[in-house]
Amino acid sequence: MTAVASLLVIITISLLITRIATIALTATGLSRESARFQARSAFSGAGFTTSESEAVVRHPVRRRVVMALMLVGNAGIAAVVASIILTFVGPDDAATPILRFIALALGMAVLWVVFKSHWVDRQVTGLTVRALGRWTDIDVRDYAALLHLGDTYVVTELAVGPADWLAGRKLRALGLRQEGVILLGIDRPGGAYVGAPVAETTIQPGDVLIIYGRRHAIAELDERPQGAPGDRAHADAVAEHARVIEEERAANVAGSGEGASSG
Repeated sequence: MTAVASLLVIITISLLITRIATIALTATGLSRESARFQARSAFSGAGFTTSESEAVVRHPVRRRVVMALMLVGNAGIAAVVASIILTFVGPDDAATPILRFIALALGMAVLWVVFKSHWVDRQVTGLTVRALGRWTDIDVRDYAALLHLGDTYVVTELAVGPADWLAGRKLRALGLRQEGVILLGIDRPGGAYVGAPVAETTIQPGDVLIIYGRRHAIAELDERPQGAPGDRAHADAVAEHARVIEEERAANVAGSGEGASSG
């Protein structure tokens, strides 16, 4: 079973390396999903060519992380292939190929459960963030946690079409903040980028907006048409956001009261 154990150790180390690289790439500003995809692509040598890959290459810290993954990945894949060959066709102890396969399957199942564990993820993330903060110059603040990104709040892209309610209007007139939606930046056709748009910025057809807010509010905004129906939807969204703020305020007051009572 020596070859099986060696294979499982190599796979464990490979999973840890890609997890650590994902955290490092996330710290540079990539989303968790993009960072995971780029880390696995670089480690496996898949070499996908996407706009996100170009963003990785242009960023000095991301480039160093990806280069390290490529070097380690080449050695890791070779080691995995060699271990698989030794596991099933090489000399080993008295274990039959069937027993080796069962042991490998059980080991893979355990690894899958461990690396899917939220507790393990938190521990690995915490250790990695502390290590990156101590031994590297990467900004390791967890922006996803700072912005409470998850099922409710998201940072996402929204493409503006000619018939959309947003098209051709100034940011001041849209009143997006009254809906609880914050415009962080605009990717314009041709590669121009507008960061932290001001009130007089006009949203143009073809723009891709980078926005922060509640998931369902952004989804509704993406489908909102021009004209009176869109204006009514905006008014409804403003009222909905006011209701959410009031509920959050009431919950905070209730929580403060309970804390004072327990004290």
